[in-house]
Amino acid sequence: MLLDPSQSQLVLVDYQARLMPAIHDGAAVVAQALRLARIAALMQVPVWGTEQNPSRLGENAPELRALCRQTLSKLHFGAVEEGLGEMLRPPRKPPQGNARSLPRHLQKTQDTEVERNQIVIAGCEAHVCLLQTALQLLEDEFEVWVVSDACSSRTERNRDAAFDRLAGAGAELVTTEMVAFEWLRSAEHAQFKAVQALIK
Repeated sequence: MLLDPSQSQLVLVDYQARLMPAIHDGAAVVAQALRLARIAALMQVPVWGTEQNPSRLGENAPELRALCRQTLSKLHFGAVEEGLGEMLRPPRKPPQGNARSLPRHLQKTQDTEVERNQIVIAGCEAHVCLLQTALQLLEDEFEVWVVSDACSSRTERNRDAAFDRLAGAGAELVTTEMVAFEWLRSAEHAQFKAVQALIK
C-alpha cells in the first residue's frame, strides 16, 4: 500500500534541545525531520509534534515547532496516553437540525473532515517514546509508517532494536524520500519541483 497525502498525518516525536546532543547522528536526524515537515506542508499533510517533559528536556527545535499545528507536552513515554489519538482522530460532530422537522434538501449537512488514518511518524528516542507511541497508534487501528532516517536513539543498537520490533508489530519502515515520492506519485504533480528542491 502506498501513502496518500489526503489520508496522511505526520507526527514528530521529541526533537528536544537538551536531548538531541546525546542522540546518535542527532544533527542529521533533525535535518531529516525538518525536511519531512516541509514536504508535508507543501503536500497539505497536517504536522503534529510531541515533547517529553519540556521543562527538563527543553522544547523541540523552533523551526520544527513552527511547522506543527500543535505540540503536545507529555510525561508518559507513549503520546497516545496523553491525548495524541484525539488530536489525530477528532470526535465526529453530531448531526445538526431536526431531521423530522425539515425536508431533506433543507437539512444541514454534517461537517466532517476526511479521516486521515495513515500516520507517518519519526522521532527520538526510537526505542522509547517513538516506539511506545507507534505501538499505541497501531493498537488504536491507525496505519503507521516509521521514517527510519529521521529517527534515532543514544545508541545505534537501541535504534535498530526499535526498528526490528516496530516492523514485527506491523509498522512500515520507510525513508524521507520514500514518503515524499509516494505523496507525489508523479513528476507531473504541482509540488514536484518544490519537493525535489528540498530533497537535493
